[in-house]
Amino acid sequence: MFHVKPRRQRLHLFDLDGTLIRGSAAAVEISRQLGVDEEIAALEKGFLQGLTPDEFAVRARALWSALTVEQVTAAFDGAPWLLGIREVWADIRDRGDRCAVISLSPDFFVERLLDWGAHAVHGSRWPGLPFTEPVHRPGILDARAKVRIAGELCAEYGVDPAHCVAYGDSMSDAELFAIVPDTVAVNADHHLAGLARHTYTGGDLREAYALVRNSAA
Repeated sequence: MFHVKPRRQRLHLFDLDGTLIRGSAAAVEISRQLGVDEEIAALEKGFLQGLTPDEFAVRARALWSALTVEQVTAAFDGAPWLLGIREVWADIRDRGDRCAVISLSPDFFVERLLDWGAHAVHGSRWPGLPFTEPVHRPGILDARAKVRIAGELCAEYGVDPAHCVAYGDSMSDAELFAIVPDTVAVNADHHLAGLARHTYTGGDLREAYALVRNSAA
């Protein structure tokens, strides 16, 4: 009698800005609602030139002092999301795998993706809305935190890190890509594309997911 080797559970780790949201980011979409597009663009440029994530958050908090829950909802609903996100996560669940989002963006934005089918979401910890407190710098995630959280999720779900899949678009994902064997650069800049096992350019997450769907079945 032949014994079929059981399929090992996988954990799919998704970045948010530039990955699930094509060509934009939570901060950009939020700032658009407040009419501070140019100011956030300057901060984004500074981030690419070395501005730390916690300093970015402190300065963004100053720009968003009047931010409301309703504006966050409008920013989330109006963002240029990739097509097929819910369908991909439903398929991951149906196969007995896990999916999570790890993002440097504010938790009050990222956590909305739980309603789309993610098993877990992790964003930078921001004060509640409306803001009455300053940003707590230690709660702001960075690239190293993505690696740490990925490890914690593997332990929580009982998934071997060798059976993870990571999806990202920029250098903030590079440290995670360095330790995860199956990686997909999604609409990525040239820095990350050179580190990825797979590269996808387009507007449908189902197509990116198809590159790895059966790779470790």
